[in-house]
Amino acid sequence: MKYLYYPGCSLKSSGKSYEESMLAVFKHLGIELQELNDWNCCGATNYMAINEQSAMSVTSRNLALAEEQGGSGEINLVAPCNACYMGLLKTKTYLENEQGLRDSVLQKLDSIGMKYEGRVKVRHPLDILVNDFGLDKLKMAVKKPLKDLNVVSYYGCQVVRPITAFDDASDPVYMDQIAMTLGATAVDWGMKVRCCGGSMTSTVSDVGLRLNYLLLKEAKRKKADIIITACPLCQFNLECFQDKISRKYGESVNIPVVFFPQLIGMALGLDKKELGLQRMFVQPQYL
Repeated sequence: MKYLYYPGCSLKSSGKSYEESMLAVFKHLGIELQELNDWNCCGATNYMAINEQSAMSVTSRNLALAEEQGGSGEINLVAPCNACYMGLLKTKTYLENEQGLRDSVLQKLDSIGMKYEGRVKVRHPLDILVNDFGLDKLKMAVKKPLKDLNVVSYYGCQVVRPITAFDDASDPVYMDQIAMTLGATAVDWGMKVRCCGGSMTSTVSDVGLRLNYLLLKEAKRKKADIIITACPLCQFNLECFQDKISRKYGESVNIPVVFFPQLIGMALGLDKKELGLQRMFVQPQYL
């Protein structure tokens, strides 16, 4: 299986352990990823809020690059970051359904010698693992079953909303299914698509910290051993502010928060450094 891979800015910086673990796991499973050449920032949610048309023009350049690099026919472009995935998917969907926007974007692409024909399918690694690779094959690859490990899956706001291309918008289950395939217990909780506050941890910190406190407190109340996520910003917020949140609210909310391919890699028996686990502030005790 071969796919084009759009890393986005976070996976090359603050979310580097997400890229490290995903590349290691996919390579181990025989899923080939080829990084998109000359990709540019998707603009994330902020750019979309300021000027949607300009944002989609910038994002569509990545779709055009994928068609150039991917050859003929349908092209699968994998975007691990929630914001990147949703930005690319939203742009693709709008271009398919909004003729005025499509004409404007295509004109901008033409002005720089590029074109987009609509042949790109935006995919998420969770979608690839469950629907293309398959949970049965994943189970066969497990070398160290994660027995007695209670896992809560945290999706955040964006990966299945507002556009649902896989899983369920209100109650997504793919990460739960993966956790169970690895031998762990998937803890049922009602916070999996609640917002972590995004950039509010630095802009309106009282609000951002409280939103993360509620998530961490509920995970602890549910007796979770670890939180898994697919979003670099969610992971950053939930992990990096734990000491500050504990001091602010007078109770310990310390719990490991890792990217879901790091959990997979643990069960596959991959090296800790190969998975970027040495970068985590709160180390999973299971190791």
